[in-house]
Amino acid sequence: MAYTSYSYLPDGTIPQFELDPEVDRVPAYDLGLDAEQTARAEALLRESMVISLHDHPTVFPKDVTEIPAYNRTGRQHTAFEGLRRSGVTAVFDNMADGTACITGQAPWRWGDVITDLGMRQADIAHQSDVVVARSVADIEQAKRDGRVAVVFGLEAATPIENELDRLDVLFGLGLRQIGIAYSESNMLGGGLVDGDDGGLTRFGVKAVARMNQVGLAIDVSHSNDRTGIETCEASSKPVFMTHAGARALWDIPRLKRDPALKAIADTGGVVGMSAAPHTTISYDHRSHSLDSVMDHFEYTANLIGIEHVAFGPDTLFVDHVGLHTQFAGLLSGAMAAAPEHPRVKYVEGLESMEESFHNITGWLVKHGYSDDDIRAVLGGNIMRALREIWPQ
Repeated sequence: MAYTSYSYLPDGTIPQFELDPEVDRVPAYDLGLDAEQTARAEALLRESMVISLHDHPTVFPKDVTEIPAYNRTGRQHTAFEGLRRSGVTAVFDNMADGTACITGQAPWRWGDVITDLGMRQADIAHQSDVVVARSVADIEQAKRDGRVAVVFGLEAATPIENELDRLDVLFGLGLRQIGIAYSESNMLGGGLVDGDDGGLTRFGVKAVARMNQVGLAIDVSHSNDRTGIETCEASSKPVFMTHAGARALWDIPRLKRDPALKAIADTGGVVGMSAAPHTTISYDHRSHSLDSVMDHFEYTANLIGIEHVAFGPDTLFVDHVGLHTQFAGLLSGAMAAAPEHPRVKYVEGLESMEESFHNITGWLVKHGYSDDDIRAVLGGNIMRALREIWPQ
């Protein structure tokens, strides 16, 4: 019988919730591929280094109103079966992040983050299909072994408060990627819901230097454009925008203006295309779907070069729209005042990790991308940047 999260504990040790399914969540998305295209897409997914730059491969309660109680257990469940079916080699797993309210009503407490990081690794240690990656070599070994590598990250450095050494502690505990700010501003810089007046602080400059020195990949997805650009200027290593899109295609604060996207490329970094519901819509595809997201992919690739683009779909194994509603007070308000568009139950073709990279690869094949370009955007670009960022 396949391992399920925390089943190493006796029954009754932790509260039980009816969890959302990991597989067969929604009807299959029809890309309209012929037999030759299907075979090529499957081969590319199987043979390539496939990396999600941002996802939450965890399972949540089917009833989203139970998520706060579930989070208070401090034990989010890894979607082991969903990961096995995903086709990915590695996933940047951003844990509970902005909803990690284990000991209080607000996220980003230092103790809660450490609990989350430790609990998830204790769980993963009791099975063999999924491994924790702390180096490029670990990801490469996972590929050879046919396993899925999890790279732990945080969407904001808020928990370090004003203590630089906490970055070293997080690195020592297995964290390998960290954001500057999560929507609301913090000691390091400006969040996107606070506008562009505040940029990278003096402490933020010191923090970026320490992140470079210790080997933490830096993410500016939820920072405002000014902070993102100034982070890129301060960093001596490539910078990631792990999950975003182009504001030129859909005018909401969550998405990024061209100068912020170009700044990432100037560092040698990578922009991952997000698919969180009702974000990476485009004026050509107003009902959020795989086609909407790929509009952002093509625009960004044309703007900064295909060598600087990848995918960070930002999916979960839960009703994502329902989760946004449940945690509206904690999650980004940066989709306010969006242009008129249909509300969707999920992003067709990118509902969860079970289907995301299968459909992304198929779409790229269908639209005539070369094998080399497909390999690059599926993971090659990320691996190139990581070799410059992480200790070897």
